[in-house]
Amino acid sequence: MADTKTAETGAEKPPRSVRVVLLALMITMMLAMLDNMIVGTAMPTIVGELGGLEHLSWVVTAYTLATAASTPIWGKLGDMFGRKGVFMSSIVLFLIGSALSGMAQNMGELIGFRAIQGLGAGGLMVGVMAIIGDLIPPRERGKYQGMMAGVMALAMIGGPLVGGTITDNWGWRWSFYINLPLGAVSLALISVVLHLPKKRAKAGIDYLGVVLLTVGITSIVLVTTWGGTEYAWTSARIMELIGIGVASLIGFVYWQTRAAEPIVPLHIFRSRNFTLMSLIGFITGFVMFGATLFLPLYQQSVQGASATNSGLLLLPMLGAMLVTSMVAGRVTTNSGKYKIFPVVGSVLMVIGLYLLSTMDTGTSRFTSGVFMAVVGLGMGCLMQITMLVAQNSVEMKDMGVASSSTTLFRTLGSSFGVAIMGALFNNRVQDVMSERAGALGSKITEQSAQLDAASLAKLPVAAREAYQHAVSAGTHSAFLLGAVVAVAALVAAVFVKEVPLKGAGPQKADEATDGTAAVPPTMVETV
Repeated sequence: MADTKTAETGAEKPPRSVRVVLLALMITMMLAMLDNMIVGTAMPTIVGELGGLEHLSWVVTAYTLATAASTPIWGKLGDMFGRKGVFMSSIVLFLIGSALSGMAQNMGELIGFRAIQGLGAGGLMVGVMAIIGDLIPPRERGKYQGMMAGVMALAMIGGPLVGGTITDNWGWRWSFYINLPLGAVSLALISVVLHLPKKRAKAGIDYLGVVLLTVGITSIVLVTTWGGTEYAWTSARIMELIGIGVASLIGFVYWQTRAAEPIVPLHIFRSRNFTLMSLIGFITGFVMFGATLFLPLYQQSVQGASATNSGLLLLPMLGAMLVTSMVAGRVTTNSGKYKIFPVVGSVLMVIGLYLLSTMDTGTSRFTSGVFMAVVGLGMGCLMQITMLVAQNSVEMKDMGVASSSTTLFRTLGSSFGVAIMGALFNNRVQDVMSERAGALGSKITEQSAQLDAASLAKLPVAAREAYQHAVSAGTHSAFLLGAVVAVAALVAAVFVKEVPLKGAGPQKADEATDGTAAVPPTMVETV
């Protein structure tokens, strides 16, 4: 066996070992993206067998909390102790959580095991992106990260279909067990083929930083999860969580300036591009997950679409995102230019969200599909370019924390997007229902502003029409807010500095700017 360098820009096809590793990474990303989609479809069956309906939301919340809190920790551990071992550990932990979740005998066990699964999931996406950053020069990285965006889109489309098929034919426990063979294949390929330098940090783990960051992130996610649903936004519990979260994050930032080996080295934010990409990633998460929540609801409630294949309802948006991600990656690889994509992507996102805000009860499925495609084109320009530019803005030793920080900002953006757009949507729906259907309208939506198909079918014709107008008004408010927020992404994109991508032609080490350093060749073993 011989060692082979990763392919230089445009010179040759990557060695077979690199392609095998990329296959393993794509499988791992599929695990991370598919899980919530599959489990979401299986939840009614799970509740029917295990009971505990009152704790249903915690099945998702426990996973989300654990994933968000552990994401930056996995990234830092990879920088400190070596990417391969840390990444494989996260996969193993995810698979242990999956196996235990499949064996759960009550809702309490399932929630606890989902938290274990979430702790492992926090390292999956970060590990994938950081390893790509180690293996592939930035000039080449765009097209491979475009492929990863394609996997993400396919998972969002196919997840509900796969979840429904598995639950109907094999039982809900296989919605967790299905992760085991896929994870085993990924582990085997990575173990045999991936060879990265081993590291051993001299400084110990920043335990205080871990605690402060975990408490801060947990508080934020709980505020966005519970606010307006479990508790009123002005309730004592929400105020307490906000206070704890703010105090923890302020303490975390202060401690990071003193820690010997900080979890999130603050110097990475000195790079203008990294800070701007973090902001754009936050806004992209805000918009994307808000759109994926309200678009199917609008199509089912107003346009009468079937809820059976809910993932297919988003096909225009996700298909456009997939195509654009691939094209953006290829163009970036061939030209070395990337600033155009954040700018154009932000413009398209603003336009698309504004168009979605104009939908009413008379909007056709074709028209809404075109509007969704415009948003998808914008998100496709942003999804992976943000990660590429963020990684290009830091030194190799900070690749893990750069990847994890970017991922974390996108995750937090999605939490805020769902919470804020959801609160606006719910309030608007309830107001319109009160206006159009009086006391009956208020009673219909007092428990939830989102009615399922069965509940909607039972409503009197007048109440159903009122609800359709209310949902149209709610989506108008939510998407108009999204368009306003997306303007901030456009402003940030304008200030992005086009720093040459490392590996893009004969660039010397001292020619790199914006705080970056030339990438040393990464070695992988051919098979």
